Amino acid sequence: MPHLRPMDIENLQKQLREFAAERNWQPYQTPKNLAMAMVVEAAELVEIFQWLTPEESQQLKGNPAKHQHLGEEIADVMLYLLQIADHCSVDLQAALERKLALNAIKHPAPTPRQA
Repeated sequence: MPHLRPMDIENLQKQLREFAAERNWQPYQTPKNLAMAMVVEAAELVEIFQWLTPEESQQLKGNPAKHQHLGEEIADVMLYLLQIADHCSVDLQAALERKLALNAIKHPAPTPRQA
């Protein structure tokens, strides 16, 4: 299983901690509250696709405004995931790699048929 492309998760989490501290948000940023906020953001992400056909959903990058909105909603979900992992002391890189390995076992690639 190939490793994921490095993302500076620790730095992103540090930036999020500093952002929250500057606004005195720490008392409210419990794992429960962060998970609930993430679900709201996920709903906003789903809303972008709500009435699109499968084909239209694959062509959003052709509309710069919609594509930017899509990126913002994806980022919102990701930022909350990073915060949940940080608050719960989950090593996100290790968790992702483990999950990919488990998925490879659970869903092995089909073997080509021999002629």
